[in-house]
Amino acid sequence: MTPTAEPAQGNHRATYREVLAEPRFRLLFSTRTVAITADALRITTFSVLVFSATGSALLSALAFGIGFLPQLFGSLLLGSLADRMPPRALITGGYALTCAAALLLALVRMPIVASLGVVALVALATPVFHGASSRLVAQSLEGDAYVLGRSLNNIAASGAQLFGLALGGAVVAALGPRRALAVSAALYLGCALAVRIRLPRLQPGEFGGTPGSARGDGGAVRASLHGAGLLLRGHTVRRLMLAQWLPPAFVAGAEGLIVAYAGGRHFAPGRYAVLMGCLPVGMLVGDLLVGRLLLPPTRERLVVPLIALMGLPLVGFAAEPGVGVSSCLLLLCGFGFAYGLGLQRPFLDALPQDGQGQAFGLLGSGSMTLQGVGPVCFGSVAAGIGTGGAIALAGGAAALTAGWILTWHPPPTSPVPVPNCSTGSENGTEQHACSSPAQ
Repeated sequence: MTPTAEPAQGNHRATYREVLAEPRFRLLFSTRTVAITADALRITTFSVLVFSATGSALLSALAFGIGFLPQLFGSLLLGSLADRMPPRALITGGYALTCAAALLLALVRMPIVASLGVVALVALATPVFHGASSRLVAQSLEGDAYVLGRSLNNIAASGAQLFGLALGGAVVAALGPRRALAVSAALYLGCALAVRIRLPRLQPGEFGGTPGSARGDGGAVRASLHGAGLLLRGHTVRRLMLAQWLPPAFVAGAEGLIVAYAGGRHFAPGRYAVLMGCLPVGMLVGDLLVGRLLLPPTRERLVVPLIALMGLPLVGFAAEPGVGVSSCLLLLCGFGFAYGLGLQRPFLDALPQDGQGQAFGLLGSGSMTLQGVGPVCFGSVAAGIGTGGAIALAGGAAALTAGWILTWHPPPTSPVPVPNCSTGSENGTEQHACSSPAQ
């Protein structure tokens, strides 16, 4: 896509209709939503399958999280492939691989260790095709349309996760866990076929890369480690990644204690499900309102206040409130997740043009990993100070992150004019001054 210079782009507010009018985004958005539903179905069903076979809560929890933790290693070791290979092949191959894994788990009775190994191997490859998909979205949507596209993805992801969890319970009850896994495999297969048939065959150089990046100058592992090092050594990219990693990780730590908190407070059976549903509902509302109603500079000004809104309501759990107050606090916390929309354009602008796929893969895998670590850390804290205190501590940590971001992320005061084309380098990260946010 040829970059265009729009002087008033900083104040242009896109619409969801404009975003969905882009054929590539519409295809990737729809298949991603179906795949997230399949993910929720597969993960919960596999956890049920492991528990029914072993009776071990530890192995069941490991089955639930084994698909997240290896993603960071996959991003570090294989992430450069997202910029070196054609996106259609990567995305189609990713969905086909998850389909094959779900089908294998459904049809073959393997030892538990082998089953966990299958899921872990798929997780290693996940950042590669997710990175290629995210990069293609960034090249297909320009300016505020890119930010609104991310907003739509967040909204759909929250809804798809809720639907997938509900679908998992219904399908397992009706068909059993192995047939439920086969249903998830069918959903992945549909996504793979849709991308293979409808997405044009593009080489890396045709969607924003360079011929050099497509060929690469070394093996995939070496290039991936080198590229990840360049990204993380750049102050701007590293800070923006941490800003998108840390607050959700702290909130995930609090979220992991909700069931224990409800049990300790002797809430009525099922109330924990109400509390757990408040976070995604708040996220849906926040992304919808902030993404649709606010201008881009306003979103960027609200990054710090919205992060504070994520953390400060959780501090209220120190008083161990009842169901009603707890629900309101969690809704407010979920609303604060919309802060991420204000970081999307600065993050995209800071990335080297030939490393966007790896950067998006690293961003997603790092977030997944830290959100897996958060519950373990704050669960350990809860053993000493109680669940209410641990949730409050997690909220305080998220609020402190807002203060840290305030020291280096001053709010925009006016749209930035588009300068003459120039290319420079700062801290190992290539800067493209003449490029629009999503070329």
